[in-house]
Amino acid sequence: MEYMLMPLKRYADFQGRSRRKEYWLFLLAVVIAVIIVGVIEAVLGLSGLVGDAYGPLSLLLIVAIIIPSLAVQVRRFHDQDKSGWFVLIGFIPFVGSLIVFVFMCLPGTDGPNRFGPDPKDPHAEDVFA
Repeated sequence: MEYMLMPLKRYADFQGRSRRKEYWLFLLAVVIAVIIVGVIEAVLGLSGLVGDAYGPLSLLLIVAIIIPSLAVQVRRFHDQDKSGWFVLIGFIPFVGSLIVFVFMCLPGTDGPNRFGPDPKDPHAEDVFA
C-alpha cells in the first residue's frame, strides 16, 4: 500500500528515481480508482455529463492524478539513467505508448546513477527524501 500512494506523497517531484514496483502499484491504484469512480457515476447517473465521455468525478480524478503520473514516469526513466524527456516518446502515434510500456518494464540501473542513489539499495540512507 505504501508504494501505491508514494507518487501522491511525492506529488510534483520530478527528481530522483522510482522503482518498477512504485510505478506499477500506482498504476494499479489509478485503475482501481477509475473503476470505482465509474461505478459511482453510473449509479448516480452522472456518466457522460462532461464532453459525452466523462462525468464530473472522472474529470476531477484525471486532473488530480495527471501531475503525479507524469512525475512517477519521469522518475522511472531516471531509474534507467535516461532523461525525463523520454516521456515524450508516448506522443508518437501507434507505437509510442508501446515503447514507453517496454521502458517501464525494464529494470533500473544497479547502484547510483546521475539521478540519485539506487532505490532498491537497502543501505541507502534516505532515497525518498
